[in-house]
Amino acid sequence: MTRSELIEQIRMKRSFLCVGLDPDLEKIPPYLLETKDPIFEFNKAIIDATKEYCVAYKPNVAFYECHGPKGWDSLQKTLNYIPKNILTIADAKRGDIGNTSSYYAKTFFEYLDADCVTIAPYMGSDSVTPFFEYQGKWVILLALTSNKGALDFQFMADGNNVELYKKVLKKSKDWGTKDNLMYVVGATRAEGIGEVRKLVPEHFFLVPGLGAQGGSLEDVANYGWNDDCGLLVNSSRAIIYASQGEDFAAQAGLAAKSIQQEMADILDAKHF
Repeated sequence: MTRSELIEQIRMKRSFLCVGLDPDLEKIPPYLLETKDPIFEFNKAIIDATKEYCVAYKPNVAFYECHGPKGWDSLQKTLNYIPKNILTIADAKRGDIGNTSSYYAKTFFEYLDADCVTIAPYMGSDSVTPFFEYQGKWVILLALTSNKGALDFQFMADGNNVELYKKVLKKSKDWGTKDNLMYVVGATRAEGIGEVRKLVPEHFFLVPGLGAQGGSLEDVANYGWNDDCGLLVNSSRAIIYASQGEDFAAQAGLAAKSIQQEMADILDAKHF
């Protein structure tokens, strides 16, 4: 999916919502466990209930590969089921030496045919650039994360008092363009979103942490907005586990609709 196509979907759906597809067999409705492929059946129902309210889906690969070949099959079926006008993000957080990265890129962009893949940048350019060889695909680079351990390294400052995450941003923005490079910026660090936006004003951000992790949608929009919206805000647990009963899909749809309506108000206020 191209940048212009993504922006068109945001305008048309009045939404910049990304739904995280993180199926946990201990949390999905028990009756689904009796089906041939519980993970896919769960995801299928969630997609059917939420597809009119979101512009992206983000399956976290860990929730699939832990089940071995069956999990990879569930992931493939899930990606194939998502409508083509909705962005697909393989949340894999890969990043290795160049040759290995080339095969990771082949896995996610050829075999699975995802639109985007999340990448860790800390091994440098040769671990990331193989992913840019695919036209119409996106790299989503970890920039500023919302986990507690982010404090261990990301905010370490050099002799000029420049934090490590800012140095990564300044260097990495030359690897790709606004048309094939996004950044992960955690929602629970609102001021940090603003700092990242100053360094990469034109790029889209994938913002996790809305809902269950306590991030504020209003803060994200205030700090992260650009002229093209520039935001994909992810919600996983607050939507897909809105209910663990047989009404789980209907409740997921209502949760997604509620977020979409709040996003529509923001888009209207921004005259977008």
